[in-house]
Amino acid sequence: MRTKTAAAAVRSLPYADHFELTEADYRRILGLALARGGDFAEVFCEYRTFGFILMEEDIIKETAESISLGLGIRVLKGEMTGYGYTNEPSWPEIKRAAQTAAAIASGRAARPPSSLKTARSSLRLYPVRVPSHRASLDQKIGLVREAYQTARAHDPKIVKVKAALGDSIQYVNIVNSDGLLIRDVRPLVKLSCSAIAEKDGRKESGYHGGGGRVGLEYFEQTLKPRTIGLEAAGEALRLLEAREAPAGEMPVVLAPGHAGVLIHEAVGHLLEADFHRRKTSVLWDKLGTQVGSGLVTIIDDPTIPGYRGSYNIDDEGTIPRPALLIEKGKAVGLLQDLLTARFFKAAPTGHGRREDYSFWPLPRMSNIYIAAGPHDPGEIIGSVRKGFYAEQFQGGQVEDSGKFTFSVSSGYLIEGGRLTAPVKQATLIGSNIDILKKVEMVGSDLKFSLQTGTCSKDGQDVPVSDGCPTLKIARMTVGGLA
Repeated sequence: MRTKTAAAAVRSLPYADHFELTEADYRRILGLALARGGDFAEVFCEYRTFGFILMEEDIIKETAESISLGLGIRVLKGEMTGYGYTNEPSWPEIKRAAQTAAAIASGRAARPPSSLKTARSSLRLYPVRVPSHRASLDQKIGLVREAYQTARAHDPKIVKVKAALGDSIQYVNIVNSDGLLIRDVRPLVKLSCSAIAEKDGRKESGYHGGGGRVGLEYFEQTLKPRTIGLEAAGEALRLLEAREAPAGEMPVVLAPGHAGVLIHEAVGHLLEADFHRRKTSVLWDKLGTQVGSGLVTIIDDPTIPGYRGSYNIDDEGTIPRPALLIEKGKAVGLLQDLLTARFFKAAPTGHGRREDYSFWPLPRMSNIYIAAGPHDPGEIIGSVRKGFYAEQFQGGQVEDSGKFTFSVSSGYLIEGGRLTAPVKQATLIGSNIDILKKVEMVGSDLKFSLQTGTCSKDGQDVPVSDGCPTLKIARMTVGGLA
């Protein structure tokens, strides 16, 4: 599902070269990296600024700014990866990093490219009018204060609030031994609020937020700080009145939007190609076979304008494209980076991502979602006589076998085809293939979760988003009160 963005709002942020390396310098670095016979070499240069503001206990409790600069060098030899990096881009340190990466290979030196060809992505995915990194501190504090004060004043039962704004701007420059030279400038901003409500000695918390690869005008035009504060406080208050979740096997309806995290964790990781290369995914031998209901189509799309998981180029310089992973229940594709694409003799999908210059890239999700289906959301809820509606998720765990447990912070009982009593602290238990096969109805109301998500894998964190329409799962184990 693409968002419509006015063409006038999408403009490229200017690239600033913080390394001052010439084409001859890059070819020299690639020559050092290939000196022991590597098949492929790559230089990833990154300059990033960070800003953070926190309001708590009625004061601006923290403001921080930092800068990160570094250069990573990767060498591939067959299925092996060598990597070296430095945050001091002097020639002695760059040489050391290149020699470290080259050490995996042993053989005759490969030739660096005779010239580099500058490429540009055709994508313009960052709709920015007011770049957050150029806004004044007072302007940013105003956004944080508005979210905080709205939540704090919403109800006397709100006893504690935190509001925070984090923003960054990332300049990347990627050069490789295929002769590619390509750059990107990536903005990222997130405004969030958490609130704690208390009644009769019981406490509950709520959370809301948003942002993405957007400018600060997003918080004026799309998601106001006041709305963020109200939603955080409202969730905390609702949970004060919620009962404990029931337990047992029953029909489960997943709410649109935030329930996409279940798809991300329980299915998305299993379709990252490195897990298939190592045969650690339960789906490694299932491509081309039916793994779910014919109603289920899953796509990962890094090209949705403004979304947190989007990018004009991935962290290997590949221009990304939407990846069809499951089509009408059949596993049909993988998320590929350059290394896995070489292994599977497939085209890279532009899903090579890294946390920063100190890590090599891995196949990663970006914006993953289940495509909208044919059913009216009201029809889906109306089809359940007695069941559970899962609305907000806290996270979960997934094993290589595909078994998972997910914590649901809030939801509702479904009784007689209607949402009735609010419930809290439920756990959804199942296995991914079993659940995919039990999807009975898929709503027409595709939504994405809050643009605040981060995914962890192999010690690396990257920004992501996920989405889904209303989904009915025929039977699922709900953990709660027996």
